Amino acid sequence: MVIDSAHIASAFDRDLEAIQALIMKMGGMVEEQIVDAARSLAERDEELAETVRKRDKQIDLLEEQINEEAARLIALRAPTAGDLRVVLTVMKMSANLERIGDYAKNMAKRTSILVQLQPVGNSAGSIKRMAKDVEMMLRDALDAYLRLDVEMSEAIRLRDQEVDQMYNALFREFLTHMMEDPRNITACMHLHFIAKNIERMGDHVTSIAEQVIYMVSGEIPDDDRPKLDRTSVK
Repeated sequence: MVIDSAHIASAFDRDLEAIQALIMKMGGMVEEQIVDAARSLAERDEELAETVRKRDKQIDLLEEQINEEAARLIALRAPTAGDLRVVLTVMKMSANLERIGDYAKNMAKRTSILVQLQPVGNSAGSIKRMAKDVEMMLRDALDAYLRLDVEMSEAIRLRDQEVDQMYNALFREFLTHMMEDPRNITACMHLHFIAKNIERMGDHVTSIAEQVIYMVSGEIPDDDRPKLDRTSVK
């Protein structure tokens, strides 16, 4: 029996396009989760926070579907090195997106508590701006994936420093509020965990950018990117 390699290649391309469509759908949903989680806090909207929490299940299901389709593609099509990198990148991207979605859900959970407490300065607005930066990083990372753009991905890695700087500033702000008025301690603790969730989102977006670099070049960046979160340094 003669195997039509062109037919196999076209079938692989079709299957891969279907998986890539799923990853872009998942990315769009996660972007929306970041924005809505931050908005629910800024506007003290408990109903929106609950919506964010419930939508997380859809993201989890998408990750499962992507992994299943990717595993099936590897088993049936036996992709060559370059094509295999694409499939592995998609699987790792879906894992990062799922974790970002989890952090958005955690933000929404804490928002449900914070709406019962007195606001602390303009912390919610600062957190919303930080979340917007991460959401834009994610949007650009997904764009870099579609464009196979290594230069854009490298720039995203560096932009994570800005997120770290915002987190450090918020950390100091929360400490100040707690020292000035002990009644702020509970709210500030929750706000701190939300800010840390967003900082970790930035790390996962950076990981997506690094996977794009790997997909295109075959090499994971081996230089340690600068990290400006010093709150855990002993």
